Amino acid sequence: MSKLYTIGEALIDFIPDTRGTELKDVVSFRKEAGGAPANVACAVAKLGGSSAFIGKLGSDAFGDFLVETLAAVNVDTRFVLRTGEANTALAFVSLKADGDRDFSFYRNPSADMLLTEDEIDEAWFHEGDILHYCSVDLIEAPVKYAHIKAITAMKAAGGLISFDPNVRLPLWADHEQCRQTILSFIPRSHLVKISSDELAFITGITDEQEAISSLFVGDVLAVVYTKGSEGAVWYTREYEVSIPGQKVAVIDTTGAGDAFVGALLYQLQRNKGYLEHIDASQAERIVAFANAAAALTTTREGAISSLPLLAELPVLA
Repeated sequence: MSKLYTIGEALIDFIPDTRGTELKDVVSFRKEAGGAPANVACAVAKLGGSSAFIGKLGSDAFGDFLVETLAAVNVDTRFVLRTGEANTALAFVSLKADGDRDFSFYRNPSADMLLTEDEIDEAWFHEGDILHYCSVDLIEAPVKYAHIKAITAMKAAGGLISFDPNVRLPLWADHEQCRQTILSFIPRSHLVKISSDELAFITGITDEQEAISSLFVGDVLAVVYTKGSEGAVWYTREYEVSIPGQKVAVIDTTGAGDAFVGALLYQLQRNKGYLEHIDASQAERIVAFANAAAALTTTREGAISSLPLLAELPVLA
């Protein structure tokens, strides 16, 4: 099995004890480990895959908690660096009545933003490995260039690059800069996962099919388009496969997208990261598995704690 590396932010999500309350009116919160790249690494590890997280945390209690949480689910934490120059990032989350979320971030700067390209070692990566990243840490900071070096090194090693933009506009002073940055990284990626509420913003195209087609640039081999409870579609230049979502009683959507991506990448690990060898029937099974992982996650509270184990999901033939 190949190894999945994720790079970017690990942070603390403060989740309110009540739902349907504006953030300013929340009285108490509970602490959860979070950050999409860290969540995806945990999702793969909890399914039994091999994963590692690359990032930087503060030399503080929250950083200690995150390292311990990652290690507890068997994520390789050897590539987690610590710094006293900035604190671990925090995010306060407000849960709406339908389980969806609003965010307020505290990271100006945070430790994750200070990871440098010199701290990325090309020798980490091997043929068939997977590197997954998001857009939160593509802001103009040292960590952006650490991403570029990691992507370049993984490609040179013969690995797969996976990109989930996971747009968080409150973190960008200039929303157009966010869009342009994402557009500049899509061609560097082999697999792009994009959600229905991101597609028009990122592409600038309102027609869904035209927008999807516009993502096949540079090295992109497949686009996975997620539509929440409506399911997901796997697109390549040759075929498309649509799988309906699973109807469940949603409690908390935190981590659902990361559960989907983690489950999908776990299945790609079983193919040694060779995305070009996935045919339509395999893609259908992989997306159905990822849908099941995401749906189950929404029936539980929290992020990493809600991610499923392999035994809880349907076995692929």
